[in-house]
Amino acid sequence: MKKLIYLISFLLVVFTISNNIYKLNKQDIFLADPSIFYENRKYYLYGTSAGGIDNTNIGLKVYLSDDLKKWEFKGYALKNATPCRDKGFWAPQILKKDSLYYMFYTVNEKISVACSKSPLGPFKPRKKKYIQTKHRQIDPFVFADSNKHYLYHVRRLDNDNVIFVAELKNDFNNINDETLTKCLSSDLPWENEDDFEFKSVQGPSVFKIDSTYYMLYSANNFKSSNYAVGYAISSSPLGPWIKSIKNPLINFKTINESGSGHGDIFYDKMKNNFKYVLHTHNSFAKIRPRKTGILDLIIDKKLKTINLKSESFKFLQVTK
Repeated sequence: MKKLIYLISFLLVVFTISNNIYKLNKQDIFLADPSIFYENRKYYLYGTSAGGIDNTNIGLKVYLSDDLKKWEFKGYALKNATPCRDKGFWAPQILKKDSLYYMFYTVNEKISVACSKSPLGPFKPRKKKYIQTKHRQIDPFVFADSNKHYLYHVRRLDNDNVIFVAELKNDFNNINDETLTKCLSSDLPWENEDDFEFKSVQGPSVFKIDSTYYMLYSANNFKSSNYAVGYAISSSPLGPWIKSIKNPLINFKTINESGSGHGDIFYDKMKNNFKYVLHTHNSFAKIRPRKTGILDLIIDKKLKTINLKSESFKFLQVTK
């Protein structure tokens, strides 16, 4: 009996030490829902910082890199001016139109837009603070195609998270309601492996090759180790979308990390390939602070499929 007690105590100590290693490694970048914007040979990394190592809700951070290896923290691209009322600063995404940079992000479970003259910020919210809707909306992703901008986002309907898309108006203050279209919902076994009553697909990221549109998305509850990434294809930005039979594309079986998901695809012009930046749980034992990682994707244009180089996965770290 004493040997059993000693063994249990030893395992608890090992578990605690192992867990603290994750928590104390301050070189890791602790961002969830990450997104990367590329311009002039520089990569700008943004993400959800609340619940990170500082456990604050100050705003949305930005990191800068020349090579995707060495990252420097550059401060807050957008600060929370009203911390008593505003909460849930999530999932920022940057795009440039004319001479301005626009940040689409979630706050108070609504989608908001801010502007800046620099991708480093500071971003200032527009006068019309939220894109108007009766529903809770999160996880914005804006895709430009044929002189139009499409807002992919998640709506809470009947307690489920569902991905929608709509054309944005030219001023980015609202959507064209008549174009609002449902894209994806959770309807496959892998998308609800924990059998939650609340079903969820979220974190859409869209790109186009030739005449085919690809959407990467996440499914399962973000707190679950089964949180994972799949993809769907379409011949139109409005759908209909066909989910891949190879899903999930990214999960703990393919990269050996728990809770992998909600990222952003981008093109690495230096390496001439597609990459996906995403977050994982801190470890198999802890959800937060979530860590930011990156991996290479392989796009087969003929088969219209996405594959990944599992061995390319690595966590991003601050080096300056």
